[in-house]
Amino acid sequence: MRTVVERDGGRCVWCGRPLGGLVPATTEHVVPRVKGGPSWLENEVAACRRCNGERGHRTVVEWLEECERRGWEPSREVLVRVLEQLQGAIAERGGQRRARPYLDGQLRRLRKRAA
Repeated sequence: MRTVVERDGGRCVWCGRPLGGLVPATTEHVVPRVKGGPSWLENEVAACRRCNGERGHRTVVEWLEECERRGWEPSREVLVRVLEQLQGAIAERGGQRRARPYLDGQLRRLRKRAA
């Protein structure tokens, strides 16, 4: 968990709150396990317990939009970076047939929103 929290800047990727103390850190799968997401470091982001629990099985883009609607400051850059790293890891290691279409679609939608 420490590696993920340090890599992601010590803040919740969804709401932007600093992690630690009263805001316990958790790791969350960007591509949910139910969508075929692997339990790899490349598929995990640092999130507070509240955001991790509230996201449930919503897609990356759906939850990102909800966070923005709530006035939070999600880190789109971290999410894109993690999704791209996961895409590279899947290409290198193979497998993850169920995760690939979900991952590709979420990256497309994030890039389209940024444009």
